[in-house]
Amino acid sequence: MELSLAQTLTFTYPELALAIGAMALLIYGVFRGDKAAGQVSLASVALLVFAGVLVIFSPGAQQNVSLFNGAFQIDAFAKFAKVLIYGAAAFAILMSDRYLAGEKLGRFEYPVLIVLAVLGMSLMVSATDLISLYMGIETQSLALYILASFNRDSRRSTEAGLKYFVLGALSSCLLLYGASLVYGFTGTTTFEGIASVAASTDQNTGLVIGLIFMISGLAFKVSAAPFHMWTPDVYEGAPTPVTAFFAAAPKLAGMALFARALTVSFPGVLTDWQPVIALIAVASMAVGAFSAIAQTNIKRLMAYSSIGHMGYALVGLAAGTTQGVSSVLIYMAIYIVMTIGTFAVILMMRRRGGMTENISDLSGLSRTNAPMALIMTVLLFSLAGVPPAAGFFGKWFVFLAAVDAGLIWLAVVGVIASAISAFYYLRIVWFMWFDEPAPAFERDAGPTLTVAAWGSALLMFPVLTVFIGPLIDIAGLAAASLF
Repeated sequence: MELSLAQTLTFTYPELALAIGAMALLIYGVFRGDKAAGQVSLASVALLVFAGVLVIFSPGAQQNVSLFNGAFQIDAFAKFAKVLIYGAAAFAILMSDRYLAGEKLGRFEYPVLIVLAVLGMSLMVSATDLISLYMGIETQSLALYILASFNRDSRRSTEAGLKYFVLGALSSCLLLYGASLVYGFTGTTTFEGIASVAASTDQNTGLVIGLIFMISGLAFKVSAAPFHMWTPDVYEGAPTPVTAFFAAAPKLAGMALFARALTVSFPGVLTDWQPVIALIAVASMAVGAFSAIAQTNIKRLMAYSSIGHMGYALVGLAAGTTQGVSSVLIYMAIYIVMTIGTFAVILMMRRRGGMTENISDLSGLSRTNAPMALIMTVLLFSLAGVPPAAGFFGKWFVFLAAVDAGLIWLAVVGVIASAISAFYYLRIVWFMWFDEPAPAFERDAGPTLTVAAWGSALLMFPVLTVFIGPLIDIAGLAAASLF
């Protein structure tokens, strides 16, 4: 069906709202200065909520609509990912106010940059063309580079931003080179056209080489091994609220783009890319399981934890089936809630002298702040995949998808990696409940952090078991829209 310009724009209202709203807030901030930072933050959250409402009630929720000559697709998959991304970004802004004020970083640019990054992510999850794919990634990445170095007076933060920028440029080169090869061997940049050519030819060597380069570039965006080298330094060096944002929304956007690009563009060469994804998943799970053991900084530990969790999500993607994509969406939804809650607790690790990041600072927390220890324990159990916490269900579905696709060995490796990674999660639990107490943290964490921490813990254990059924149904519908 050919859409008029007016009809096309009705499907792009969320992105238009984010773009126009970000520009308006930027202009307002320029005129009012940093004293408007709080107002801009609240307006940014309202803007993200408004965009989420537009997505939910978009007419594309009940149909698959192709926009701009096949450059973007509005479907249930994009809707699912966008709502989660907008929600994670809104929480990242809300959780940051007290931290930024305490570190004297209360500048109005921060929420605007998050909104612009979310705009790029929104384009990413709907992209169905190599050009629009790259446009979405770069729109996201340019804002993230600045956010990583947002604390310009900190050497660690500026170093994190520089590393992220240099390695991000390298990953973009790999992605562009791969996209150029795919275009050269297929003669088209649309996902549908690439799939048609890939299915109609037996000589796919050049196409597969281009695909491998694209996978390498996309793996960097989700910090999957062996393209993870930027993650620990950026997580540690960036301001903690920025790290919380990095660990949630961009990971979901990257994984959604990964799933759409592979399942829509290259279903005819599944046997060629499936082993590559499986190997990346194994490498990510191994790096996450072993490298985190030696960490003493909680943010670096969460960096390696995120690498491992991306490996588990890729296990589901490696299946290459509707069930596999559905399991990825379920896993990422649970992962985002776990991550937001965990970083809310990390942001509560404040003493009179400022923020603390050492794992040893959590020692004896049960005796100095029992509610905080309880929340962190629940979230760590879920991250480790201990039943009946929600993290267990996430791993269960991705491993089940791998088994049903005949990748039993990959599921076994995942179970082993999960058992190893449980050591460093449970070690923190031991510190909190059985070690001698460290100096107490400040009690006044603020309502936003308290709500985020308690809400995440309640959703993880055991309340989410009530909602796991609807989550499975919604993720199944979203995944089916890709096939």
